[in-house]
Formats: sequence, structure tokens, C-alpha cells
Amino acid sequence: MRALPGALAIAGTLAAGVLLQAQDPKPAELRRVLERRLDAIAASLDGVLGYTIVDLTSAERIEHLPQAVFPTASTIKLAILYELFKQAEERTIDLGQIRPLDRRHDVEGGILHELATPSMSLRDYAVLMVVLSDNTATNLLIDTLGMDKVNARMRGLGLDQTRLRRRMIDLDAARRGDENVSTPGEIARLLQIVYRGEGLSTASRASMLEILAKDKVTPMRRGIPAGITVANKPGTLSGVAVDAGIVLLEDRPYIFAAMATYLEREEKGDAAITEASEAAFAYFSRLANASEYGRIIK
Repeated sequence: MRALPGALAIAGTLAAGVLLQAQDPKPAELRRVLERRLDAIAASLDGVLGYTIVDLTSAERIEHLPQAVFPTASTIKLAILYELFKQAEERTIDLGQIRPLDRRHDVEGGILHELATPSMSLRDYAVLMVVLSDNTATNLLIDTLGMDKVNARMRGLGLDQTRLRRRMIDLDAARRGDENVSTPGEIARLLQIVYRGEGLSTASRASMLEILAKDKVTPMRRGIPAGITVANKPGTLSGVAVDAGIVLLEDRPYIFAAMATYLEREEKGDAAITEASEAAFAYFSRLANASEYGRIIK
């Protein structure tokens, strides 16, 4: 049976309409607006800013210096937290085990330095490590888990540039060049692993996200409206500012990892990270809340 000419014309019009929608230039232009804004933030910083932003819906990435190695500051604690939960799953440690604080782990700064002889579970030490960035708690966990095992785990994940080389507040090690380091791309990849629960039980994934999402004031968080869950870990050193996390935006979650170094003042790096975080949120919230034509509906 031969198709009618009118039917062919209608089919051709519909096909052309579908093709036109598939080639809609507006989303790509919106992305370019974000890229230009991020480029301007990086260019105006008196220092060096690298970042990796991952759309967890489309897997698209927006990056600048994603493979450059930066000091991580306290953001290296993401790797320690991951290793903690992996060893708990492997039953080589017990997250609920109560450990008295050995003062050999003690360093200045943080709540544990101020307490007499605290005892708490390994999980509670992890909460202090993430939420208050307590370095004494971090050193206890490093010695419990083993620095070599943290690094071996990172290599097993393909994160070859993510290296825990020293305990917290070890200036002699830092002077020797034993800095804790990673790249924006690898930090983002580690966060993707956590978000997707790769190699993690459902319970471990949920517990890690719960700890990372506990309330804290950070440069990344300041760029995102209250009420949006952000599972992140910042870090600061002299001349260094870092913040990285998962933004659990409804309908459009994304990962944001920004690392700044060679800073004249750390607060300038923090301000650049906040501005970049604000720009990323504005982009993803519009993708989440707009119609295919760009009208904000939600």
C-alpha cells in the first residue's frame, strides 16, 4: 500500500520538528554562559584556581585544570573517610569500637585538644574530622587505618594523584615536600564513587553522606541557598583554599570540586570558590526547574 503524499509531508514535518528540538541551542548557550563566568572568576583570582563540576544527570563536566595537582588541605579527609568505611565493611575495624584518645595523636586546634582524655567510637572521631575538621581526630584515624592503606585504596580506585603523605599539622613533613595532594578531577571522581555507592554497601553510602552533609559553614556552602543538602569537605592552608562536595539538588544533583593555591590571602580563594559555587548552583537550578523552553516553572 503506497503512502499518501499528505501523510509523507506530515511525517516529514514531524521529523523536522523532532530534529529541531534535538538541536536546540539554548542549553548549550546556557552552559557557555556558566563557562564564561567561571573563566572570569579564575582569571580575576590572584592565585591559581582549578575546578571540576559534574552533572550527575547527564555526566557532562565543566573543568579548568582538572588534572593539575594541588594541595588538598583538609579535603584529603574525604579519602580517609572512604577508607574508614571500606575497612569497616571488610571487618578489619569496628566503627562502634570505643577508643580512648592517645595523646601522641594530639595537635593544636580542634575540640579534642581542649578535652582531658576523651573516649569515643571511631565513627564519632570521623564526625569530628569532617564537621569540625578536628586534626587530632584525623591523626588518630590515620594511625588506625594506616596511611599506606589509604593510598593503596585510592590507587585501586584509579586516583593515582590523590596521596595522603603526612599526618595533620606536620610542618616538618610539609617542608620535606610530603604534602597531601590531589586534583580537581580526582576529588570529583571520589565524590562520584560515594554518590553512586561504588564498592560501598547501601548502609555505608548513606552513613558517609550523612556525615558529609552535617551542617558547617564553608565557601562552597555559602554559594548555595539554605535548605539544599550539601555533602562536602572544605580545607584551608597558608596560600591554599579547597572545597568539594555533592549538591543534592532535587532533579539535578551535581558535584563541585574547587582547589585554589598560590593565594596571597586564603580568604580571596574562599571568595572565588563561593562565587564559583553560586554560579554553578544558578546553572543547575535552572536546568532542574525550567521547561524545555527555559521558563521557570517549579
